Amino acid sequence: MTAQLKPAASETFEVKNPATGESVGTFAVHTAADIAERVAKGRAAQIWWAELGFDGRKKRMSRWVRWLARDCDTLYDIGFRETGKPKADVQFELLAGLEDVRWAAAHAKRVLEEKRVAPGIAMVNFDARVSYEPLGVIGIITPWNAPVYTAFCGMAYALAAGNAVILKPSELAAATGVYAVESFYKANPDAPEGLVSWITGFGETGSALCKSGIDKLGFTGSVPTGRRVMAACAENLTPVLLELGGKDATVVADDADIDAAARSVVWGSMWNSGQACVGVERVYVVEKIRDEFLRKVEENAKQISVGMDELSDIGPMTVPAQIELIRRHVTDALDRGATALVGGLDSIQPPYVHPIVLVDVPEESSAVQEETFGPVVVINTVADVDEAVRRANATSFGLGSSVFSKSRGAEIAARLRAGGTTINSVLTFVGMPSLPFGGVGDSGFGRFHGDDGLREFTRAKATTRKRFSMGEDMQQFPRPKEQFDVVYKVLKLRYGRKFR
Repeated sequence: MTAQLKPAASETFEVKNPATGESVGTFAVHTAADIAERVAKGRAAQIWWAELGFDGRKKRMSRWVRWLARDCDTLYDIGFRETGKPKADVQFELLAGLEDVRWAAAHAKRVLEEKRVAPGIAMVNFDARVSYEPLGVIGIITPWNAPVYTAFCGMAYALAAGNAVILKPSELAAATGVYAVESFYKANPDAPEGLVSWITGFGETGSALCKSGIDKLGFTGSVPTGRRVMAACAENLTPVLLELGGKDATVVADDADIDAAARSVVWGSMWNSGQACVGVERVYVVEKIRDEFLRKVEENAKQISVGMDELSDIGPMTVPAQIELIRRHVTDALDRGATALVGGLDSIQPPYVHPIVLVDVPEESSAVQEETFGPVVVINTVADVDEAVRRANATSFGLGSSVFSKSRGAEIAARLRAGGTTINSVLTFVGMPSLPFGGVGDSGFGRFHGDDGLREFTRAKATTRKRFSMGEDMQQFPRPKEQFDVVYKVLKLRYGRKFR
């Protein structure tokens, strides 16, 4: 591959496995000067990439997918050593990421190529077209909890739209980000230096990327960091896409498939040790089926294996501070009268947190109102679906949600304030590249995935062309009275009637 640029500064940091302390690698702390060099090289390389056209970009992105599929064992090992997460979780991330790359490359032409549109009656003598042009150089900042998926997801849509990309992975998952970038060159050795590049470091490096003059920044992470990212980007009016935290709710109606609901809630709340912005954190179950539902949740949760075996169900927590936040949420809930159906404070055994299921947690508690980001789920009882929806919508977050109901799923889903809702399952909209993914409220704005995700990394351009003259032109002086009279009648006829 094309060699990575040498950093201007010599400061480095080490990435270690959160459970074993094993060193995964040493990485540079890149500076503003390093980033400026990457932006310059990215601008030059982006011209080559844009000129390839949709078909040329699709060909090279398809090569990338094939190369990654053949080399998947390398990534499984990096992810397992770097985050401690089971290899099955790394595999899940890679599968979703590869599907994003494949879908974006395959559909970019359909979504973004120039299209003819109706000019409207006032400009009927004009040809009207809309096109979507690449922005230039895109910065992507990814988190530590899903480093494989978010790297490939962010890169996929930006590249398919014709842009160059600078990727900054979390300092806790740097090796994954470096692999994601270098794999592109492994598959496409003819690609120019700078088309895709990586930078590593801490918050200062991310801030420097925001202020570097890139053309857009896509960020996935926490709400507090998202606010800082947005403020830094505002200095140059750099647009941002923010995919932030969640406090996702699940509604279990009285006609739900209780077995399926219980299995899904346990998986959705405990997968990846609960370290997922779209993880199930709150459940509202209708009183009529409460006892049976809780019994099945308890059975499922107690079967989860925790540890560093390659195929354990859940692994260690990645960040020590997150463990203390979990301890605070669980303590607050229990102090306010909640019951631990599964686990409790003794489940917190750093670097692991074993599954915790809390029941009857007051709505004002931190475990209900704040993002926990761990293998903890709150299950509260409601009188009916109306109460469930009201409580589900009563936070500042609005990322994902889910509903279990045999007959009212669509109706309930339509009432939930969230960027995506799954009926009779959980999280599925995240793994579908054809659907937009993002949130509302404190969960951010903008969308990855789907047609909307491709357009996020473009600028819409309108082009008109005069095809023929229509006598007296409305766009010139003087304005004849006869023209006014004709337009007056047309306006009354066209717009004074009921729309069809």
